[in-house]
Amino acid sequence: MEDEKVFKILSIDGGGIKGLYSARILSKFEEKFKCRTSDHFDMICGTSTGGLIALALTSLISADDICNFYEQKGEIIFPKHKTIKFPFIGKIDQGFLKQIAFGGKFSSTGLKNSLNEIFGNRIIGDANNLLCIPSYSVTEAKPKVFKYDHQEGILSRDNKAKMVDIALATSAAPTYFPMAELQYYNNEQFIDGGVWANNPTLVGLLEALNFFVGKNQKYNSIKILSLSSLSITGGNTTGLKNERSFKDWGSDLFETSMNGQAFFTDFFLSKVKEISDINIDYTRIPSAAISKEQESIIQLDVANQKAYNLMKIKADDQALLFEKTKEIEYFFTTPKTYITNG
Repeated sequence: MEDEKVFKILSIDGGGIKGLYSARILSKFEEKFKCRTSDHFDMICGTSTGGLIALALTSLISADDICNFYEQKGEIIFPKHKTIKFPFIGKIDQGFLKQIAFGGKFSSTGLKNSLNEIFGNRIIGDANNLLCIPSYSVTEAKPKVFKYDHQEGILSRDNKAKMVDIALATSAAPTYFPMAELQYYNNEQFIDGGVWANNPTLVGLLEALNFFVGKNQKYNSIKILSLSSLSITGGNTTGLKNERSFKDWGSDLFETSMNGQAFFTDFFLSKVKEISDINIDYTRIPSAAISKEQESIIQLDVANQKAYNLMKIKADDQALLFEKTKEIEYFFTTPKTYITNG
């Protein structure tokens, strides 16, 4: 029987400030197994806030420091808006007004300044891992995946791009942040990868099958650890208003799309491993359950200490549950074998 040569992928969902949940789980695994996440995965995939985490991990930044970043910069990236009182209407959040009529809910200044602090002048070519960071090119009207330019392919496009710019491109959520216009790509404009790949596991799987795993390749099996963001799990009652404008949908419009895509990808991966000729081992750490009373706190742009504490409680419970499994032990005790130039 042929020796198993395993290609390991870490995939991290998008979700705004809820990236703290994902980073906290990883920090608990790093603490448990006394390791650095980047040293144990051949490829790291991340969308939106998951892309930020992926870029930080591959820059050899500890998951605990990433958690601190969210707590220290969250209210700078997602500042709280004042409410305005209108006659006959009542109080309306100023941020919501900006979101529906005045160019987006937040400026990108706080996000960009915070990213510059953590990444500085690092470029994709400095990465310690293979990377897949989804975005969407408005200019080209098609999905875009920023990658480490690996030797097995014919890529020579992303290694000199700044990590700050890639982080902006993958996290420019429509109506929340301005589009990211990147000079390195001739001023091409990008928006959040969550519009098509909020759970980027399929992106990583296809990249692995195209270049690294299978017949005449270095690897013959794939192990994937997919890490969810916190998402609304309670659903709604029937009888909601049918005719819904953007005002009625609000933040649910974008989040519903992200959650739906992430759910489908999880379902697809659970099925494809049963029919593939290549051994695909897939582990998903799902969102912890969120009660109806907690939903208003767990939003992609609600950044305050109450939200941070709840996310950490949820993450600690999930980490404690999963760190006891043989799958997680394997991921964090066996080294990666693909070596980048970073």
